[in-house]
Amino acid sequence: MNKRSPSLGKIKVNTERLWDSLMTHGQIGHTLKGGLNRLALTERDKQGRDLFKKWCEDAGCTVLIDEIGNIFARRAGQNNHLPPVMTGSHIDTQPTGGKFDGCFGVMAGLEAIRTLNALNIQTIAPIEVVAWTNEEGSRFPPCMMGSGVFTGKISLDEALSTKDDAGISVQDALNQIDYNGSKSHLGHKVTAYYEAHIEQGPVLEEQQKQIGVVVGALGQKWFDIEITGIEAHAGPTPMHLRKDAAVAGAELLQFIHQLALQNSPHGRGTVGCFEIFPSSRNVIPGRVKMTADLRHLDSIVLEAMTQDLYRKVDTLAQKYGLQINISATADFPPISFDSQCIDQVRTAATDLGCPNMDIVSGAGHDAIFMADVTSAGMIFVPCEGGISHNELERAKAEDLGAGASVLLNVLLSAAGVFEND
Repeated sequence: MNKRSPSLGKIKVNTERLWDSLMTHGQIGHTLKGGLNRLALTERDKQGRDLFKKWCEDAGCTVLIDEIGNIFARRAGQNNHLPPVMTGSHIDTQPTGGKFDGCFGVMAGLEAIRTLNALNIQTIAPIEVVAWTNEEGSRFPPCMMGSGVFTGKISLDEALSTKDDAGISVQDALNQIDYNGSKSHLGHKVTAYYEAHIEQGPVLEEQQKQIGVVVGALGQKWFDIEITGIEAHAGPTPMHLRKDAAVAGAELLQFIHQLALQNSPHGRGTVGCFEIFPSSRNVIPGRVKMTADLRHLDSIVLEAMTQDLYRKVDTLAQKYGLQINISATADFPPISFDSQCIDQVRTAATDLGCPNMDIVSGAGHDAIFMADVTSAGMIFVPCEGGISHNELERAKAEDLGAGASVLLNVLLSAAGVFEND
């Protein structure tokens, strides 16, 4: 008798083996502070890719590479004509990144396959673990490049022609590390996509929850802003006659902060870059370059925040007699993950006895792009102090094991278990 089982219940991964994989893989690009420097498509990234590829092949997977360098490791199912159930994340890092951002999701997928092998469980649909190319975007903008190309959000030609600060293109870098793969695997059909990730924020730790059931992700709008005034001597120029670009910039920074607070709990507002020119202690600043990052879960509210920002820019230009130019640089709409995927994660966490809560992702992840082409969901686990994109990034082995166990049961629920009575 062959049947599709909705879930096997309480199967757990080998937490010690998962931790060992993360620590071993985390030696590639290891920094003195205990983090990682493994920029996309560098020699260190190649070493990380090679080790992951070897481990997957050792686990009996078929490994394929697509034209943007995404790595797909597929464990065969009973019916290999079915599209795979996919899980994964990325192994590239920030210049001063941690061992868990991205890499946990990839190794959790590999550990799920190793556990299925150990238990001799065959799924109906294949299961596929992916390591996406250049998720961070630190060397080659934009971020989430690999999943963006896979889902058609970013054109392949545009991605391959993108150059780093040294003038090396993505195509050249892929050739250099020998990860320029085949078009035949680009954008293949997927039954469902699940991504396990550290939260990269403090909420789960504060609420003492082990699993975050991710229901959606904040929309994001990014802007470059340039304020132009007049440089003048700090002594002889009376205050009322100044055209001080920094004063307007400081007021705009405070406005962005308050704008997010006024749209709590999902409002976010950040000025991550603020450059003053000529940056001399006795010269009135004549120019400011700054960025603005607005986020919200509701697209209508996010658009209203954007319009408020534009109005404030106009007001400040008139108030101080300055020229202010603002240009949009990124626009990611808010997304809600698939309700069935959310329920599967919540059920698996509850069945495993893991304290859990619904949560919204404030950061961008590959799952956001995948949600446009298939059913998608995410699983968060706590990270110490909410610290990420930092060499001091930390996570507990037991939390990582719990997240990987939730992932394993969700994959089984989606792929089905082949039972031959």
